Amino acid sequence: MNQELKRPEADFSDISLLYPDINNILATNGISEYDAGRLELYELIDLRSSDIGDYFTNDPETIRYRQATLKDMTDVPELCRVLNRMLPFLNDIIELRSLSEDADSAGDSYLYSITEAEIYNSLIELLREELLPFKEKVASPAMTALCERISILAESEYYKTLSEKLSELSQRVRDIKSVTMGVNLDSRLQPVSAGVVSVNSDSFRGGDFFERVMRLDFKKDEMTCIADLIPYNKNQSENRKAAMANAFNAAISDVFKSSLKEWKRACKYYVLENTDFLLRIAPEIEFLSKSALLINKLKEIGCVLCIPEIRNTEEKVFSAKGLCNPVIALKTGADMVPNDFTFDENGMIYVITGPNRGGKSVITCAVGHAFAMAQLGLPVCAENLTISPCDKILTHFPGDSADTVDKGRLGEECARLSDIFDAVTEQSLVLLDESLSSTGSFEGSYIASEILAGFSLAGCRAVFSTHLHDLAASISSINARCASIGGVKIDSLVAEVKEGSRSFKILRKTPDGKSYASDIAEKYGLSFDKITEKLSKN
Repeated sequence: MNQELKRPEADFSDISLLYPDINNILATNGISEYDAGRLELYELIDLRSSDIGDYFTNDPETIRYRQATLKDMTDVPELCRVLNRMLPFLNDIIELRSLSEDADSAGDSYLYSITEAEIYNSLIELLREELLPFKEKVASPAMTALCERISILAESEYYKTLSEKLSELSQRVRDIKSVTMGVNLDSRLQPVSAGVVSVNSDSFRGGDFFERVMRLDFKKDEMTCIADLIPYNKNQSENRKAAMANAFNAAISDVFKSSLKEWKRACKYYVLENTDFLLRIAPEIEFLSKSALLINKLKEIGCVLCIPEIRNTEEKVFSAKGLCNPVIALKTGADMVPNDFTFDENGMIYVITGPNRGGKSVITCAVGHAFAMAQLGLPVCAENLTISPCDKILTHFPGDSADTVDKGRLGEECARLSDIFDAVTEQSLVLLDESLSSTGSFEGSYIASEILAGFSLAGCRAVFSTHLHDLAASISSINARCASIGGVKIDSLVAEVKEGSRSFKILRKTPDGKSYASDIAEKYGLSFDKITEKLSKN
């Protein structure tokens, strides 16, 4: 590889499939692994190499960029297959680099670098054959840039020349079958120095007379062994094996030194640079592939999907028509009851009341899913959605905690709610599902009213699904208390019961004052009539 290779002039080192500007990634870390788990987001996108929060953003430009990328991947399904085929190549390169860092000799490093270049060449060839045919079908900036880069790399003279030289070097390495060692002796025939005399493309042959008879080969030449030095690797201690291997590797490294230097100089600004680019987008490929898989699953079960309209964060808009919960849809496969949901000047915080299993928790999570999916760049399970992204999603759902033993259930709930106030801003979304369920109605309603007043003052968007029906009755007094200090308005939603049955419709209205206790008692056979009937059968 003596000739100087000219590098391709185009530079696409800033390409990303998820970010319009790789040097200005506006990630908020706005959803923790804990909150993503409470919303069951990993049931939607099962990531292995990263966390969902790594891709959560409130930057409208970034969201629109991803929407375009995912549209390409769903409109041209073959893209997913091609991108997924890249991942084994990239994983092999990662493993090779790890081995190279731990290499004991320059010879090993040389072989690893050649192997990495071979994998890289195979990957570029794969993309040239299987990705570039779709170059005219893609429309997103990300996929257009990726196809353009692969086209430039695959068609460049540098790549062609490098491929030829790589083939020569690889063949040269594969042709090595033996090494001739030389030993200098003193006047007493004692070894004084030793080294590699030549690297050969043939294996040496045994010099034993019986072996020569069997081969019908009686000639003596430089590739015939006339006496074994030692039974290599047989009955040797580990220290002796290591000493011999180190000595041999040191000698071979000297042989490879000039080739290694020459090879690394040729690869430094080309193979390494471009494999780095491909390795960098490997997690993005996984995220996009899993997202496209989710979209296809939701379509298959009949979910209505829309690409949300993204507005500026300062507007704090959220207006959804026909909103559904994708996690429930995937679990049940059943038709979901859609609901409309809006945050506006008359209600930035909602208290949802109604019967158990009437849809309160489902709609609370559905709002969280809509924000999360929209801000990951995905379509949302709704007929249409206009949304201003939030800076973070904070949740408080029922669940066991290690702190319960020390603090008690109520203490643990209050501690977690306090943590939310340490993090909340006016751009945040807070979701509370049956919070303060561990205490009595009076205590729970009092603490909950204080919490709602706090969220009103913070100016965030929030949904509080609760069995504390007295809390909904106190909304007007909380609003009056907070209006003078600039709090946002709180409003009421009700899970409808129609003719004794749950409709799973969530209506924006004032509760009618019923506690739904009789409904719950009837459902579980605990009304007086049902109990009497059971006792009569005993």
